[in-house]
Amino acid sequence: MAVLEGLKPERVFYYFEKWCQIPHGSGHTEEVRRFLTDFAREHGLTCRVDDSDNVLIEKAAAPGYETAVPVIIQGHTDMVAEKTVQSEHDFEKDGLKLSVNGDYICAEETTLGADDGIAVAYALALLEDSNLEHPALEVLLTSNEEVGLLGAGQFDASVLRGKYLINIDSEEEGILLGGCAGGVSVKCSIPVRYVEETNNRYEIRVTGLKGGHSGMEIGRQRANANILMGRILFTLKQQMPFLIAEFEGGRKHNVIPNEARALVMADEASGDILKDTVKLLEKEFCREYAGSDADITLTVTELGLSTEPALHPVSMEKILFFLMNQQNGVIHMSGLVQGMVQTSANTAVTVLTPETFDVLVSIRSSVESEKDHVASRSCYLTEFLGGECELEGEYPAWEYQETSRLREIMCRTYEALFGEQPVVTTVHAGLECGLFKGKNDALDCISFGPDILDIHSVNERVSISSVARMWEYLLHVLKNMK
Repeated sequence: MAVLEGLKPERVFYYFEKWCQIPHGSGHTEEVRRFLTDFAREHGLTCRVDDSDNVLIEKAAAPGYETAVPVIIQGHTDMVAEKTVQSEHDFEKDGLKLSVNGDYICAEETTLGADDGIAVAYALALLEDSNLEHPALEVLLTSNEEVGLLGAGQFDASVLRGKYLINIDSEEEGILLGGCAGGVSVKCSIPVRYVEETNNRYEIRVTGLKGGHSGMEIGRQRANANILMGRILFTLKQQMPFLIAEFEGGRKHNVIPNEARALVMADEASGDILKDTVKLLEKEFCREYAGSDADITLTVTELGLSTEPALHPVSMEKILFFLMNQQNGVIHMSGLVQGMVQTSANTAVTVLTPETFDVLVSIRSSVESEKDHVASRSCYLTEFLGGECELEGEYPAWEYQETSRLREIMCRTYEALFGEQPVVTTVHAGLECGLFKGKNDALDCISFGPDILDIHSVNERVSISSVARMWEYLLHVLKNMK
C-alpha cells in the first residue's frame, strides 16, 4: 500500500509519492525527463524538452477562459540529495522512504525533496484534471535549480506565451514572495605542500549541527562546521605542535555544512592536551550557539601511529589563515525590509587534496554591488595566499516591483479564502523568477508554497494540511484569472 494513500488532496499526494520514487538529485535528469514526457503523451498534452532537460507542458484553457492571459506554473525537478552518515541510501538508484508523522511527511534518513517535489505534484494534478477552471497553462519544470539555477539559465523564455508566472518554490504558507537575492559561488583553490610525517593520528569530528538551506536558514545564525573546525585547529595550534593530514566538510553549495572532519598528527604527549582543548571548545560552541545549535558535538578518536603525508607547516598556516578570515554567515541586514538578510556568505564545502585546499563559498545578496564586493574579498584572500579563484553559477536578484496585477489577484484571493491578508515580502535565496524576469521584463511573477520545514536537511518535512490549503488556494487563484 502506498504510504500517502488516503491523504487529501488525493491526486497531489499520489503524484508526490510517485515522484519520490524517481531518483532526481541534481544532475540526474534522464529518468525525470522520461517520466514527464510519458505523462504528457498519456494525457494528450503538448510537451517540449530542451537540451538542458527543461520540460514545458501546455494545457488549453478551460471553457470560458479562452481569452484570458495564459499562466505559467513553474517549479524545478531536482532536489538536494543529503543523507545521514549511517544511511545506505543510493540517490542514483533508490526511491525515498516516506513516512507520515502527524501532520508531516518526511523521508527516512534523507532529505525529502518537497523542495520542489510539491511543485511537480501540484502541476501534474492540474494538468490531468479536466474539470478545473483556469486560463491556458504553461507548466515549466526546470532542471538543476539546486546547483545554480542552471536549467532556468539555459531555457529559451521566448517560447512562453504567458505573462503571469506563478513560481511554486517557497516554503511558508501565507507568504507571497515578490523578490529574491542574487548569488554567486566562489571556488577558491590554495596550493599546498606535504611532508612525510611519522606520528600518532587523531581524528577530529564536528557533528550535531542543524545545517539547512544557506539562504532560508542563514538568518537563524546557525553554526558552520567548516568554520568551527578552523577555530578548533587554530586554538590547538596555540596549545601544541601538530600537522594536518586530512580536512573535509560540507557537500553542497546551498547547504550550511553540518559536519566536518580533520585528521591531525601529533606526539603521544599532546594527546591529552588535544582532547581537553576540544572538550572545552565543545562547551564554548554550545554556549555560543545555544539558540540555534544546542547539540554541537566534537569528538576525538585516536587512530594509532602511522607514517603518511601531512601538510607542510607553511601550507597549514595558509589554511588556518583562510578559515579564520573568510567571511561567513550574515554580513549585512536589509535597511529596507525589516528582519531581512541583505547579504551573506556560506563557507559551504572544503576538501584537502594532494595538491590544493579547495573551498566553495556561496554568496547571496539582494544588492548586486555588495554581492560583487563580498566575492571580491574571498578572491583577494585566496590570491593573497597564492591561490586562484573562479566564479560560477551567478544569477541575478529579482527586484521587488511596486505594482503587480498578479500580486493583487493573489492577495485578494487569499483574503477571500482565509479571512486575512498574506504577507508580501522578498527572500534571501535564489529563485528562478529572477532569471525569467531578466529574460522577459514584462513577466509578472509571484512565488508561494506550503509549509516545508528544515529544507535541504535530513529533517526536512512538509505539512499535509498546508499542502491541502495551498492547493485549494492555487485553484481559486487560477479560477479568478478569467
